Amino acid sequence: MMLPIVAYGHPTLRQKAADIDPTYPGLDELIESMFITMRESNGVGLAAPQINRSLRLFVIDASPYAKDYPEVADFIRVFINPSILDETGREWTFNEGCLSIPDIREDVVRKSRVRIRYVDEHFQPHEEIFEGVAARIIQHEYDHLEGIMFVDRINSLRKTLLKRKLNDISRGAVDADYKMIFPLQKKAMAVR
Repeated sequence: MMLPIVAYGHPTLRQKAADIDPTYPGLDELIESMFITMRESNGVGLAAPQINRSLRLFVIDASPYAKDYPEVADFIRVFINPSILDETGREWTFNEGCLSIPDIREDVVRKSRVRIRYVDEHFQPHEEIFEGVAARIIQHEYDHLEGIMFVDRINSLRKTLLKRKLNDISRGAVDADYKMIFPLQKKAMAVR
């Protein structure tokens, strides 16, 4: 089922997400709905806070990047209760976007390698190292679980220049090809 995505300014996007245990009701359906929502919205990652659930869960399907980055052609994963253990490697810039912030893309600097501990959808534990674009997507989605948005990682002048656009998004003055919840629309928490 396609779920609405919360827009910039929604309070759930600024909360630190809570852990999930294997008894969480409807977890399989939630994960399936997150993949459907991500793909139908043309995303490569989606974190639970973006669908108004403050849970430590994100999904990734990086296959849309396969043409430019063949190493992520089969990178489809579920990350539950993740913890980034360290970020290493060279810093590199990548133009990031976010389903919660439509029509805005900005260059963000991050480390090129990430070591992460998580459980998958079967609650099997993993500790892995990812590099390049895979690491980038993980870092971006992980930030959502910590209440951080990619625009928090750009320089303050650039963020100031985007303030009006960000406020417009919060009010629903943006065209998105998917359902969204806008926190500052006249009707409280309107879905469009």
